[in-house]
Amino acid sequence: MGIGEGGSGIGLKRTAGTGNDKIKKRIPRNALALWNLGFKNITTLLHDGRVTKSNIFGNGFNTPAQEALPKGLDNIVAVQALFPLTRQFEMAGNPGENEIIGLVSKVGKDSMRIDRVWPVITHRIRGIPEYVELFKNAFDDINSPLDINITHIVNSIAAFEIHEWTSFDSPFDEYLNGDKQALTLEQIKGMNLFYGKANCSSCHSGSLLSDQKFYSIGIPQFGPGRTRPFDPYARDVGRMVETDNIKDMYKFKTPSLRNVTLTAPYGHNGAYPTLKSIIQHHLNPIKMNKNWKTEYANLPKAPWLEKIDFVILSDKREQDRILSSIDIKPIELNDKEIDQLVSFLVSLTGRSENQRPLGKPDKVPSGLSID
Repeated sequence: MGIGEGGSGIGLKRTAGTGNDKIKKRIPRNALALWNLGFKNITTLLHDGRVTKSNIFGNGFNTPAQEALPKGLDNIVAVQALFPLTRQFEMAGNPGENEIIGLVSKVGKDSMRIDRVWPVITHRIRGIPEYVELFKNAFDDINSPLDINITHIVNSIAAFEIHEWTSFDSPFDEYLNGDKQALTLEQIKGMNLFYGKANCSSCHSGSLLSDQKFYSIGIPQFGPGRTRPFDPYARDVGRMVETDNIKDMYKFKTPSLRNVTLTAPYGHNGAYPTLKSIIQHHLNPIKMNKNWKTEYANLPKAPWLEKIDFVILSDKREQDRILSSIDIKPIELNDKEIDQLVSFLVSLTGRSENQRPLGKPDKVPSGLSID
């Protein structure tokens, strides 16, 4: 469960901040992995699928912006990049801190018009000469600062993400390409379980090892939840947040397993710290849910938020609803077979791992510090 605006540091060293800048709420869901988001067959992004390819609004996508989505977006990755900029606890900040959050939370008949934010962000970029030159070099239709718009900005973010986090160089890929020595015997046994007895491939299918569908698997819930305006308490009903269809209650998107060893913790909220524990949950979700311990969450210290971190676990009715919604059936595997599955998942890690092509810059044009 991530730390957004107000936090300090990056990765496992990120803290909840201090003083007036400390976080006011935990991010309710685990940050999504960036691997292979540019794959052309991806039709849905985010745990609840709130960014989806669709022409329901006449612009190619179904998103929180609805008809207000800007034109000229290159792909679904660029579309998704628009929204963290507008969310209070991710990047926008708290009311009273800056003009961006003021525009998002403005009351009146046009309240929550998130498209108000994008011109303000664009104006800031236009005011940084080095960024202007970079955008002029990258886009043929930019000749002056006023030519830059939010579409250029998020298309650039998407191009960076796709360039940096495309990965199809794993031992598993080498095996599929004909190198039968690329996998160990244990990994081959794990692969056979994955596509056979363990039934993992019924959902984790295709090149990305995800069918991009939504399932309820009874992951233990905690934290602030991803509540709807009328929810009476902290909870996360998953896909139903977007569809308002009770059949989607507690369902979350099947994650890709590419480079899964690099993306701990696991589950839509990071409930499990290891691959073995999340596999065990899939094998017997009701048992694992009932035996889950709060220390597995390994939440960053934020004493001012701890009173609500696990309050949902005491709501028996909510817990019963979660367990009764589970889509998957228990499967019996012994410890050796589980270890073989873990070995196979390790083979999905690219040879380059986290050593990305561009790496970390020495500085950025805005002058902001780099952690």
